[in-house]
Amino acid sequence: MSRKPVPAQAGERSRVEVTFDKPQLLPRLFGEFDANLLALEERLGVYITARGDRVGIEGSAESVGRAREVLQELQSRVIRGEEVDTGLIDAVIAMSAEPTLAGIIRAESNQTPPSIMIRTRRKTIVPRSVMQTHYMRALVSNDVIFALGPAGTGKTYLAVAQAVAQLITGSVQRLILSRPAVEAGERLGFLPGDMKEKVDPYLRPLYDALFDCMPPEQVERRIASGEIEIAPIAFMRGRTLADAFVILDEAQNTTPAQMKMFLTRFGQNSRMVVCGDPRQVDLPGGDTASGLADAVRRLEHVEGIGTVRFTAADVVRHPVVGRIVEAYEGQHG
Repeated sequence: MSRKPVPAQAGERSRVEVTFDKPQLLPRLFGEFDANLLALEERLGVYITARGDRVGIEGSAESVGRAREVLQELQSRVIRGEEVDTGLIDAVIAMSAEPTLAGIIRAESNQTPPSIMIRTRRKTIVPRSVMQTHYMRALVSNDVIFALGPAGTGKTYLAVAQAVAQLITGSVQRLILSRPAVEAGERLGFLPGDMKEKVDPYLRPLYDALFDCMPPEQVERRIASGEIEIAPIAFMRGRTLADAFVILDEAQNTTPAQMKMFLTRFGQNSRMVVCGDPRQVDLPGGDTASGLADAVRRLEHVEGIGTVRFTAADVVRHPVVGRIVEAYEGQHG
């Protein structure tokens, strides 16, 4: 691995060497053709050389220190079985800049397994941002959770993962995933096919999250048995959802009446997560109030209900997604 060093201002140059005690894991840490090290160089403005089980880091003192911390955290993630990609690298870099989370990272690194995590059939999930840490704690401590924020922050994905984990362990008997079937008030008649074929395109993100946490054949089997139900919010009317983990996605596109109907379906031994972005309301006419904003205003301080607010800083998809969200929030702010 040999590249042109990243320049640093005179007087700020620093160099450290990190030795890894599990060299067999280094290919996963470094990535194919050292892609992960290249990503670290680009994001932190350092120059990295890898020789055997040792990595040299050069650059400004601050950048070198952060790069070392990020590499050590990434190594601990690899040891725990996580795959390192640019999303995880960006998340760990962002987390390293947060003093409140730095202590959490160190505490988590000293625990095997870590205390803040979600185990599913296909992977073990740990937080990738400060707010994800708070959210994952809320998912096991509150009866009803409102998760608010832009796309890419993990609101729905983490809720589905927690639901799958509880279904696997038997903590709940059913997993119910719902969302408004269409942005403009659930008008399904114009779509071809039977009811399932009409609503499936709108529920696809929920299927995708499920398949990422559980083998497809298990998902299909549990759907067929009724253990997993994916349906538009209109199908919730008149029901009591007991012994269930219930998730409502795209909740900003419900009316206050729909939201009240949904929330009052809550039954014994259940947990309910309501996800949405209050700034992306697609209700028709522009005059209809969002049921999500109305519910949070009424219920935020009610006992047993938690509210987690994500921002563009918590986006864990490609870095450009965070910049897009910031640009739009600045425009509308």
